[in-house]
Amino acid sequence: MTKYRSIALWGTLLSLASISLGQPAPFQRDGQPDPNYVVPEELSLHYALLFALDNNYAIRQAKERIREQDGVVVEIRASQVPNVAVTSSLSRNAKEISQSFPAQNENWGVAVQATQVLYAGGGVTAATRGAALAKQAAELELQGVINEQLLAVRTLFYGVLLAQEQVTVQGENIKLLEGQLNDARNRYEAGSISNFEVLRAQVALANGQPDLITARNNYRLAIEELRQVLGFSNTAADQATRLPSFVGDLAVNGHDTMELRDAIAAARANRPELQRLVKLEAAGEEQVITSRASARPQVSAFGRYDWARGGPGSGWSDKLDGWTLGLQAQWDVFDGRATAGRVVQAKSRLMQTKLALEESQLAIDVEVRRAHSSLTEAWELVEASGKVVAQADEALRLANVRYNAGTATQLDVLTSQVELTRAKLNQLQALYRYNVALASLRKAIGQADPLIAG
Repeated sequence: MTKYRSIALWGTLLSLASISLGQPAPFQRDGQPDPNYVVPEELSLHYALLFALDNNYAIRQAKERIREQDGVVVEIRASQVPNVAVTSSLSRNAKEISQSFPAQNENWGVAVQATQVLYAGGGVTAATRGAALAKQAAELELQGVINEQLLAVRTLFYGVLLAQEQVTVQGENIKLLEGQLNDARNRYEAGSISNFEVLRAQVALANGQPDLITARNNYRLAIEELRQVLGFSNTAADQATRLPSFVGDLAVNGHDTMELRDAIAAARANRPELQRLVKLEAAGEEQVITSRASARPQVSAFGRYDWARGGPGSGWSDKLDGWTLGLQAQWDVFDGRATAGRVVQAKSRLMQTKLALEESQLAIDVEVRRAHSSLTEAWELVEASGKVVAQADEALRLANVRYNAGTATQLDVLTSQVELTRAKLNQLQALYRYNVALASLRKAIGQADPLIAG
């Protein structure tokens, strides 16, 4: 299909400086847009998807949530290893106080103590397992966000291609209408038709201009929407009017079929959103154990070594040091039912997660059914629209032949031209809907984007 390339657009689109090397250059540098980025000459769907993986803001936020969960895991695991603390003190009091009491007026001390939790009612172990499960849930969330955002990239990239082709069709329509007007003028000057047919051709041409103007604006807006989902925000002055040539088309090569039952089964097995909720459910069960642990004894071992100077009846240079070993236990026999309240909360959160899992399962089943139905509809529209374009093209050819032979009116030719334009636009819309429906079904059943997975 012919690609429309003549529109200049501010601040767009992808800066893939290393596109000739086969990989997009990293857009972010120290978390900020690289000022040396340039808009490439060409932009394909493959590179758009790769670019979004690194720069889409939703994906980047999901990656940060994993990093945050890493910190939570480290924090909770700290309870399983010895904790070492150093304390020190230095004091000096007034001579009057020293004279009143048998004490040294200057004292200092340093102590090092190591503490190891021996038993915490299973709370530390459960909390560690829960944190690890929460991290796995965050990783699955990232997979879901990636699938969602790459679907958006595909949809909007197809939208750019659609708008690009719509501009082409409307431009071709204008050229044909201009040809009709020139032919009418020539016939009028030759005296074979009246001025009315010239006026009618002029009106038809004028009526076709708004559609072309609207198509061009839709093209610009489609690019801006794509730019947003890609996460491209470079607005350097020298790049303000550059626009890449979008590589690709909406052609459909055969119909990908999948039984509805198989699609639903695949979604239940592969959707990261469901797997994430399963992990959160397991983490919720660990949280219940952690909440109950507060009602059980807490036992820890400690070792301490002290260095001190000064003290009652001693001189500043006297050395006092030694070690201490021991066990420490605490058991809250009655805490006002605070532990019971925490257990109730943990159980409620666990039940909410289970309900969310069931709700998501139902929602995904419906999503798969809708995507499957939309794909079936889109394929039927592709087949129907292709036949209509061929028929409309033949109808226009015959109308021109009859008009030249004097057996048809100019209105017949103009009507056939309008119908051909409408048929081409309908075909483009059908191709766009099929490509989007296919991508939506793949996402619905949990498949990674084929261009990225491959």
